[in-house]
Amino acid sequence: MFKIRVRALALGCCVLLGCQFAWVDEDPWASATVYFLLIDRFHNAKPSNDQQYSRKQDAAVLRSFLGGDIEGIRQRIESGYFNKLGVTAIWMTPFFEQIHGPWDEDWGRSYPFHGYWIKDWTTTDPNFGSKQELKNLVDLAHKHGIRILADVVLNHTGPPTSLDPAWPDSWIRHEPACQWKSFSGNVDCVLSPSIPDIRTDTKTEVTLPPWLLEKWKKEGRLQTETAKLDAFFKRSGLPRYPHNFIISWLSDWVAETGIDGFRVDTAKHVEPEIWPQLREHASAAFEDWKRKHPAKVIDDTPFYMLGEVYNFGPLGFRNTPENTRDFDFGDRVVDFYDFGFDSLINMGFASHAQWDYEKHFSAYAHALNNGPFKGVTFLNYLVSHDDPDPFDRKRQRSYEAANKLLLSPGQAQIYYGDESARPLEAAGSFGDANLRAFMNWQDHASPEGAALLSHWQKLGQFRARHPAIARGLHQRLHAEPYAFSRVWMQDKVVVVIDYRKNTAIDISKIFPDAEVVRDAYSGKEIKVKKGYVKVRFDQALLLLE
Repeated sequence: MFKIRVRALALGCCVLLGCQFAWVDEDPWASATVYFLLIDRFHNAKPSNDQQYSRKQDAAVLRSFLGGDIEGIRQRIESGYFNKLGVTAIWMTPFFEQIHGPWDEDWGRSYPFHGYWIKDWTTTDPNFGSKQELKNLVDLAHKHGIRILADVVLNHTGPPTSLDPAWPDSWIRHEPACQWKSFSGNVDCVLSPSIPDIRTDTKTEVTLPPWLLEKWKKEGRLQTETAKLDAFFKRSGLPRYPHNFIISWLSDWVAETGIDGFRVDTAKHVEPEIWPQLREHASAAFEDWKRKHPAKVIDDTPFYMLGEVYNFGPLGFRNTPENTRDFDFGDRVVDFYDFGFDSLINMGFASHAQWDYEKHFSAYAHALNNGPFKGVTFLNYLVSHDDPDPFDRKRQRSYEAANKLLLSPGQAQIYYGDESARPLEAAGSFGDANLRAFMNWQDHASPEGAALLSHWQKLGQFRARHPAIARGLHQRLHAEPYAFSRVWMQDKVVVVIDYRKNTAIDISKIFPDAEVVRDAYSGKEIKVKKGYVKVRFDQALLLLE
């Protein structure tokens, strides 16, 4: 189904991956390394946009805007930061205009720095940056061979505040609270008081709220925005239901910026039949953008959709029965791969990463090559912005974390600061805010921080050069020290973990006698002798290519 070709040692390969053994996967998303970041928490390039709409620094700990912006991400792309990590895609939190005021929750006041309390889907939030800055970011990312995943929300709006009127009752519901034990108890309900639920089940056409029309009028966009909607509904033939308005708005962003895909938030809380509609119109917008901007296109890869289905995971995790890729609501089973999604986020990975290397790697390789996920993939992560059970919360196993994540079969998601052991606990902080501290750039300068970052970079670049890591057949070659091979099509690698100097490792099944292999970790070349390799220097990890 998929083909692989060896890429010559061309300039682009040298810049992005280094001039060694680089292979190109013709399904680049299948072996993707995705870097996930909160726009407001990554890099502050423009302090002038830090406080918009009279927002203040009066929220609970880590719940005010801290200043990160779209331009900051662009600058880090320009510096080569992501290429050095082997990153092939960036997923950033929603950039849409957020509610202007704060929302007082049980643990204190909070502002929408995270991007999930949307007020207006048609424009960016000025705390994050402008639409032009977003276009500049996407264009530069493509020049660096990096794709952009936009985080999109169709399930809910932001909460009403003294500065933000509520959406009409024809658009949203405020009750009942979700009960989780049935399909309806996940979909026809409100996740929390802070996120009014879009009535995605409605069969009655709606009109735009007067406050939104007045807002667009004040901003000089009323005619433009209504004309785009009229054209969409005429072209698509869809009824004017709330979710179809949002599908139109989300597709417009693809048509205008060339965003490569969506990470879909709260996917299981929306009727699954809606997601193929979003994919259809976003895909059409992407193809239209590519036709109009051929010089800005990376390749002919189609539009991509990644779903967040909370409690989904391979290997029999929570709501996913073992040996299936189904999600069990209790009274309905749904295979979200059949509803527009190319991949789903693997919520079980942090738990499975506690296993030993061989159990972990072999189970994932089997699921992808011989099990229910053959022909698709899933996105692994160790830490996320809202998972209360991250791997290694104390950040005491960061080298192991890198090995487990970047050498695992499947896609890999680096959460910002994984590569520098960004703290996941903050004094006075509560709940998920602990997971959302500002990026710890300062730690890169210390000897320990630089060494850890280098470890992640070497693994990331090795992974980017070899689709076999994500997609290949897995075989253990040696127990102690632990060595394994991965082979996919013509691509083949051997990895040795916890290597001890002068230990002979039999790699004859992968590399023939007298072949010269390169250790990507040290950059040294090693000759295979009688089927074995032996290294006479102290190094715990060997990456043989």
